[in-house]
Amino acid sequence: MDLSFTPEDTAFQQEVRSWIAGAYTPDLRAKMAMSKNGYLDKEGQVAWQRKLNERGWVAPNWPEEHGGPGLSPSQRYILNMELSAAGTPTVSPMGLSMVAPVIMAFGSEEQKKRHLPPILASEVWWCQGYSEPGSGSDLASLQMSAERDGDDYVLNGSKIWTTHAQWADWIFCLVRTKKGVKPQEGISFIIFPMTLPGISVSALPTLDMPVEGQQEVNQVFFENVRVPIEGSLVGQENEGWTYAKYLLQFERGNSYAPGLRNMLKKAKKIASVEQANGDALIRDADFARKVAGLEMKIDSLDATEQRIFSSLSAGQAVGPESSMLKCQGSETQQEITELLVEAVGGYGAPFVQDSLAIARQGANADLPMPEYAVPVAPSYFNYRKTSIYAGSNEIQRNIMAKMVLGL
Repeated sequence: MDLSFTPEDTAFQQEVRSWIAGAYTPDLRAKMAMSKNGYLDKEGQVAWQRKLNERGWVAPNWPEEHGGPGLSPSQRYILNMELSAAGTPTVSPMGLSMVAPVIMAFGSEEQKKRHLPPILASEVWWCQGYSEPGSGSDLASLQMSAERDGDDYVLNGSKIWTTHAQWADWIFCLVRTKKGVKPQEGISFIIFPMTLPGISVSALPTLDMPVEGQQEVNQVFFENVRVPIEGSLVGQENEGWTYAKYLLQFERGNSYAPGLRNMLKKAKKIASVEQANGDALIRDADFARKVAGLEMKIDSLDATEQRIFSSLSAGQAVGPESSMLKCQGSETQQEITELLVEAVGGYGAPFVQDSLAIARQGANADLPMPEYAVPVAPSYFNYRKTSIYAGSNEIQRNIMAKMVLGL
């Protein structure tokens, strides 16, 4: 196992840092400082992703044949690490990191030609239709039906927790195409436009409820929606469970440590300003103990990620280790948001509905708290989701018990 960077890798790291210094403008930084979840509004998100695409770095994991940059495993790791450490907007994963790999691996040549170029250019916004009411982490129990009628599927049912469905042009969906068999054997993977008749999107309010239209999650309803089978079915009918598991490796196998360091850095900076017992909070023994504990967790996670990076460099797959990263990374995210709430104290109480609006107003904003405190409580509430999405952490631990420990 070799965890060190080569001189070429170090030069690439400096290249990435120089590019970020120029592309990540003060205006973008101000907006991200107000973000509750690591994303911007759709306009800002698309603009940032197109900047990355112009440089060739929006899809570092894509193969060159589909427009990827041809980076080595170490360069991909460095790029993701530097973007996370700088606190840049998180690239929306639905198209670039989730449905695109499935289309590459299992889609037809026509589907690849039609969908991959606009995904790469951020011209089309995607959402994910997986979870259903009453069918949370037990994904195989989904009931949304897709019945054949001539050359079409007729869809009925609903999907829930659909991130940014109100912005989406297309959706990738798991649907039930066969009944009376083992649940996993009757699922298909289909893609289709969100503009088809019979589709409606309903916003789901959350505790960090933003202004209407900026909400993060939704419920999507499908009432007799007709989808042409030709072009919408990815791979083989009733084989969607295989494709879903393939996709989840990309959803769960993220690098957490650099972003966590950035989050903790913010908490330490706030604690150096806020007071406790007549001194800076950062020097409070109990608070300092919590910071030290989190620093050790992040160091351990960083070492684990680098071991996995070393395996990837040797041509090995991520596999069930992605569940380990997801558990530790998401739970540490939650711990840091709790520490941030502790750091701002009473300033976390006032409710701010649209934090990005404050970034737009700048110094003209009339705030009941310091600007750095504005997104802290909303972020805390938002990050309650991280141990649930992409398969709850309880499910992840079951996967590790079975696939890693052999229990």
